[in-house]
Amino acid sequence: MNRPLLLLDVDGVLTPYGTPQPPAGYTEHHLFPGEEPVRVNLLHGAWITEASAVLDIAWATSWNDEANQLLAPLLRIAPLPVITMPPAPFHPSDKIPAIAAYAQQRPAAWIDDLHTPQANSWAAARSSPTLLITADPTIGLTRDSIDDVMTWAKALQRPSG
Repeated sequence: MNRPLLLLDVDGVLTPYGTPQPPAGYTEHHLFPGEEPVRVNLLHGAWITEASAVLDIAWATSWNDEANQLLAPLLRIAPLPVITMPPAPFHPSDKIPAIAAYAQQRPAAWIDDLHTPQANSWAAARSSPTLLITADPTIGLTRDSIDDVMTWAKALQRPSG
């Protein structure tokens, strides 16, 4: 069986928003002139690296290639494959065709802060194991979420018997 996928959003997952101060552990970086600073937690890079031992990880974000150009160096991770999203702005459900095409029949976990009813329907209709984890955009990615994804992926790789 192919290794499971982990599809990672950025805004609201790796870069929380919606609060005046960044959550504990985050530092702010001015990556886009004229826009709010991007909040980054170095622990996320370590968690992504750890998760890569059991999952193939790809960006599933409107950042597209900028995730590798701007965010990966801050997280101290190697560039990841990019699932190209439509030009922004787009409705969150517009991610589904690109994600479905990328995931094909592989088991897939998708961490996003904006899973739509269409995303839940897509996940439920898949014949391959699918895990959706919805991040709180004011908190971002948590250790519990990464642990849940890795436990899920490891369980898929165990021989049944």
